[in-house]
Amino acid sequence: MLFFDFNYWIFMLPAIILMLVAQYYVSSTYKKWSKVSNRSRLTGGEAAQRLIRTGGLYDVRVEGVSGKMTDHYDPRKKVLRLSQGVYQTSSVAAVAIAAHELGHAMQDQEGYTPLRIRSAMIPAVNIGSTLGWLFIILGIFMQWTGLAWLGVIVFAAGALFSLATLPVELNASARAKQLLVQSGIIVGQDEQQGVNKVLNAAALTYIAALLTSIMQLLYFTSLVGGLGGRRR
Repeated sequence: MLFFDFNYWIFMLPAIILMLVAQYYVSSTYKKWSKVSNRSRLTGGEAAQRLIRTGGLYDVRVEGVSGKMTDHYDPRKKVLRLSQGVYQTSSVAAVAIAAHELGHAMQDQEGYTPLRIRSAMIPAVNIGSTLGWLFIILGIFMQWTGLAWLGVIVFAAGALFSLATLPVELNASARAKQLLVQSGIIVGQDEQQGVNKVLNAAALTYIAALLTSIMQLLYFTSLVGGLGGRRR
C-alpha cells in the first residue's frame, strides 16, 4: 500500500538517494583502502591488540568472525569481533575499522553517556520496529485514528535510536583517528587521509539512516493526520 502512494516517494526519495550514495561511497572507499597496506604492517587484529594494551582495556578480547563488514563490539561479553577481511589484513582500511570498534570498547569502559542511552533504547526499538508498522496499518485500515497515532509514537523510537546512534559513532571514529596516530600504527599524511576517508564514509551511512527514519516518521505523521481529517 505504502509503496503505491505517491506521497510516500515524495518523502522518501531524498533519503533513499542519500542511502544509495552512502552505500556506494562506503563500498568504493573500503575497496580502495583495503588494497593499501599500512606501513606498520599490522593486521586489524594485531592493531586492535596493540591498542587494547595501550588503552589498558585488558578485559576486552578480539576475535575474527565470518562475513563482510560484520565488525562490531559486544559490550555484554567484552568482545571485539572483526570480519576476516579486517582481522587478517594489514591494510589502512582494516586498522581504521578495528580502531573504530575499539573506540566503542573505550566508550563502554568509560560509561560514555550517549552509548548508555543508545543501549537502553534497544529493547524499545526492537518492539517499536514491529508494533509501530502494525498499529499504523491496522489503524488506517480500520479507521482507528487513536491506534494509528499510537503506532506513530511507537515507530518514533526508531528515529530517536538513529539520532542517539550518531554521536556514538562519530565519537568512536574521532577516538580511532587519534589512537592510530598516537600509537604510531598510522604514519604519514596519506595514511591519515585514508583512515579519515574510511571512517567518514561509514559516518555517512548513519546520517543517511537518521534521515530515512525522520522522513518515514514525517510520512506516517502526515498519513495519520490526513486520516483524522477525512473522518471529520
